[in-house]
Amino acid sequence: QVQLVESGGGLVQAGESLRLSCTVSGSIFSIATTGWYRQAPGKQRELAATITNGGSTNYADSVKGRFTISRDNAKNTVYLQMNSLKAEDTGVYFCNAVVNIFRRYDYWGQGTQVTVSS
Repeated sequence: QVQLVESGGGLVQAGESLRLSCTVSGSIFSIATTGWYRQAPGKQRELAATITNGGSTNYADSVKGRFTISRDNAKNTVYLQMNSLKAEDTGVYFCNAVVNIFRRYDYWGQGTQVTVSS
């Protein structure tokens, strides 16, 4: 089992920055990939950024150059630094962890709200 707790959301103006944090606990050794997904009102959840155990990162085209995913293994925490925020970045941001043991298991945090006013 893996537990994920997000923090750092809030209300900001367009052009400002926020940093989200995801603290991971439980069977951390089994995690293959950790990432951030977001869900805007009335829309499906979509990928924002992921980072593998090896440190490889992947970003949605809409956030490339503005968002940076990173992790601090000593703190068991994954971060999402979001710069130059836009109104369309508004949504609930969810931390995700993928475990691959015989099959894929997805674990999710409770989500944190990010609101960007224009």
